[in-house]
Amino acid sequence: MTRAVQVAIIGAGPRGTSVLERLIANWSALREADRPRVTVHLIDPYQPGPGHVWRTDQSRHFLMNTPALFPTVVPVGPAAAARAPSLVPLSFDDWRQLMDASPDDRLSDGDRKEIQSLTSADFASRALYGRYLEYIYTSLIEQLGDGFDVVEHRAEASHLEELESGFRVNVGGNTTVMCDAVVLGMGHLPAQLNPEQESLRDGAARLGLQYWPPNVPADVDWNRLPARKTVLVRGLGLNFFDIITHLTEGRGGTFVPSGEPAGRALIYRPSGREPQVVAASRRGTPYRAKAKLTSYVPRSVRLRYCTPSRAGAFAASGIQPGFDHDLWPLLHRDAVWAYYSTLARTGGLPAEFLPSLQSVLDDPDNAWRARLEELLGDYVPLADRLDLESLARPFGRHRFASAEEYNQAVLDYLEEDAAGSDRGEEDPLKMAIGAMNAGRSVIKQIVADGGLTEASWTAELRGWFEPLVEGLASGPPALRIEQLAALARAGVVRFAGPAPRFELDAARGRFTVSSPWVEGGKYDAGVLVEAMMPANRVVQNRSVLLRRLLEDGLVRARTTMSEDGVPEVSPGLDVTRPPYRAVGASGLVQENLFVLGLQLSAVQWGTAIAAEAGASLDAGSRTLRDADDIALAILG
Repeated sequence: MTRAVQVAIIGAGPRGTSVLERLIANWSALREADRPRVTVHLIDPYQPGPGHVWRTDQSRHFLMNTPALFPTVVPVGPAAAARAPSLVPLSFDDWRQLMDASPDDRLSDGDRKEIQSLTSADFASRALYGRYLEYIYTSLIEQLGDGFDVVEHRAEASHLEELESGFRVNVGGNTTVMCDAVVLGMGHLPAQLNPEQESLRDGAARLGLQYWPPNVPADVDWNRLPARKTVLVRGLGLNFFDIITHLTEGRGGTFVPSGEPAGRALIYRPSGREPQVVAASRRGTPYRAKAKLTSYVPRSVRLRYCTPSRAGAFAASGIQPGFDHDLWPLLHRDAVWAYYSTLARTGGLPAEFLPSLQSVLDDPDNAWRARLEELLGDYVPLADRLDLESLARPFGRHRFASAEEYNQAVLDYLEEDAAGSDRGEEDPLKMAIGAMNAGRSVIKQIVADGGLTEASWTAELRGWFEPLVEGLASGPPALRIEQLAALARAGVVRFAGPAPRFELDAARGRFTVSSPWVEGGKYDAGVLVEAMMPANRVVQNRSVLLRRLLEDGLVRARTTMSEDGVPEVSPGLDVTRPPYRAVGASGLVQENLFVLGLQLSAVQWGTAIAAEAGASLDAGSRTLRDADDIALAILG
């Protein structure tokens, strides 16, 4: 008698789609006599494939922050060959080229126009990536074999009840789904505000001001922001660029070529409907722009030290490494080599410099940094030297005498950053950042599943390295920095300064922002916008389902120990090693309740990064391996 398996996948965006694809691929790879009868219930109020974040109806002003050649939702290429082959083996770039040559009927006119304008190195809209996800999903459904069924539930899952055998899932308040296994692939969830945000929200409600909390940019009607009025914006990350593009180009403004070199290549012509934006963040500047490349990792960058074998040697020797002591010195060397080898190639350093640098970096002793300073003192002017850690604080502890002085400093920073991106492989700093980005995938692989001491995970990897590498390697396309520089020159955007203080002046009935590093740079407005996503912390979430799961004890947040022995609640759920079964409040493992995606942030680093096309399933495509592990566990 053929056994039957009922599966509920809660969250039908990219992670849920990957689990479905891996289930179908592994089921199809079985001998026909060994295949169970499988029914998968996809539960999500949004369209399967794109899900919430990648909806196909969102504005094309919202861009991806990886080039078209990078992302995939299915295994592709030789590195994925050991797994069951996909029925739809197309990365996003493969699909883009296919649609350019033979457009699908489901493409809109806007899709077709965008596809025709893209190359592998360009940054597509999130709506177009959603169309790719839709294509993968519908193609999978069209190829289902007899004995494998998919049932869509366009609603929220509100409750999950554990039974003696399996689970009961309440969907949309009226539907009940009985299943043997559940996969939580929920992605971004609404979250409670932190105490400061709550205070600003409540004060705004009392005073009749507008407080816009963290949100998914595509969920917000930005047209409600007032034209020609001052708007304060907190955050200069990726959400900031989504917002600012909607408030400028989205309101009829235009960027036109200036005829000048990169950095000053655009002029902004306002429509008159823009607000006056005053923006601020802790570091005081936006994330650095990505270099203009024809590959994801620069072709001139090859990791020599932070390789999987060298970084993995600690675990192979029975050592649980620390980040600062063991892993960072490897990646630091690679970034130093990438920087100075590019400087030697482009700046005319003497021929003997690189062999001497190689000798210094090969020194296994920590004395290599002192030896490096001696070498640089002989060959490289102080202004041309690399100080990676200082890049987290672009202006150090410099005080600015006026708001005008500070805004000019930010404009200079933006112009140089855009010019550096335009130089691509010829820019030393962008190549050092390229090495950091390449090493990030290796470190993600090494630290997963308990590969780093808990104290180091909290204080070092997340404490200082994550903000540094995100600010350097997770930035927007160069076009966005070029545009922001044009907006700053046009006076549409101003910057308040590092370490900003956002406050509520009840006497005046206004929000205010100021920086302790900028004299006389205090701004006020009736609107404050938080340019960030809701916090990715399970204990702060406002998902009805996840709150009930926590309250019922079916899941719990992972608790770690700091260096001084104080327990700390991590952002993610407590899970086993792969295939990531949930651990309940009692400490018991929920054998058939699996977790994938953002809620794995307690055991994985960089969970929001998409799978990299052609990358190893252990590194850049780790999320696909995780989906495959879950699929195999479900199929038994």
